[in-house]
Amino acid sequence: MDFELTEELRGLQATVRRLAQDKIKPRAREIDTTSDYPQDIFDEFKKADLLGLCIPEEYGGSGAGIMGLTLAIEEVTKYSNVLGLMLLLTRLPTGPIMIAGTEEQKQRYLPGIANGSRRAAFCLSEPGAGSDVAGMQTRATEDPDVKSGYILNGTKCWISGGMQADWFIVFAKTGDPSSRLHSDISAFIVDADTPGVTRPRVDKKMGVKGIDTAEINFADVKVAPNNVIGGSFGLIMQSLNAMRPVVAARGIGLAEGALMYATEYVKNRPAFGKTIAEFQGIQWEIAKCATEIEAARLLTYRAAWLADQGKFTKEYVPMLSMSKYYASEVAVKASGLALQMLGAAGYMEDHPMEMYYRDARQLTIVEGTSQVQLGLIGKGVLGHDLWWD
Repeated sequence: MDFELTEELRGLQATVRRLAQDKIKPRAREIDTTSDYPQDIFDEFKKADLLGLCIPEEYGGSGAGIMGLTLAIEEVTKYSNVLGLMLLLTRLPTGPIMIAGTEEQKQRYLPGIANGSRRAAFCLSEPGAGSDVAGMQTRATEDPDVKSGYILNGTKCWISGGMQADWFIVFAKTGDPSSRLHSDISAFIVDADTPGVTRPRVDKKMGVKGIDTAEINFADVKVAPNNVIGGSFGLIMQSLNAMRPVVAARGIGLAEGALMYATEYVKNRPAFGKTIAEFQGIQWEIAKCATEIEAARLLTYRAAWLADQGKFTKEYVPMLSMSKYYASEVAVKASGLALQMLGAAGYMEDHPMEMYYRDARQLTIVEGTSQVQLGLIGKGVLGHDLWWD
């Protein structure tokens, strides 16, 4: 058992850490305040070859895998969860193509993500079907004019990167919309400029500002046969399972950034004739939080390793979900503690604590709420997918 990163991964970690400190840290507050898309940072990611970390080399990526992306996102989100999301969006919509797409689809859509010429989004949630994926109403009916083609109708909501995307992965029902059969769900690739695709609304969010979350409408959108991925509910779950450590990385990065900032603050803030850091009660809280961050990191790195081995099917769900659940909850706890350590100062925009606090809440909701993760872990234990005997 080796807990050391490879030389290549350590080099990647060091490169992203420098970029985060030099380029992202000075911009984080401005991005949050203006909500403007940070194109300059996207260009920095492009220059540093960070947009294709999860994409195999034969499709223009670096082949660093989920582990490489996890490390990069951890470093970036020490200062900005928005920019961690930017990197996450290089994997979430490309996942279904890498898992179940044709060779032609991989050649056509993956290189553009890797080289930064194209962006994509993952269209799953609907106004009446968030966690209840089988309740989706978006429908794909056979195109009477094109053999093996489809026509899409429906609305997807809360789509991260929806306004910036050049193409979408869209999940829809190929049968009766009221059916809850998992086999009735399929995946499709839809170019954003296809007639019938509109983006009527951008959501006003509590946090993670700078990358738009949007509503996407599909009205009689024609999907050519070569843009049909197919699959079923299983493809959705495998795609999301593989993403658990990537989302978890946003949590541990945020927690680390918040605790580091608060720790430096209390080391220099005088109170009652000493610094706040000298009080044992503060030291104990720092120690407990640091321990939880390290526990979350171990869960996350193991989950990333599993995903890179292709171990994101049902039997591995408990370990993958644990990373997302625990790291998200630690992010909320750490950001709350950090804000409290700063006191009134932490509540003000002079410090990043209130931004960390707002951004952390998103992580317990996106790509499977904490409650969904607990359900998956619990079922895994009950079914002996996770067992100790």
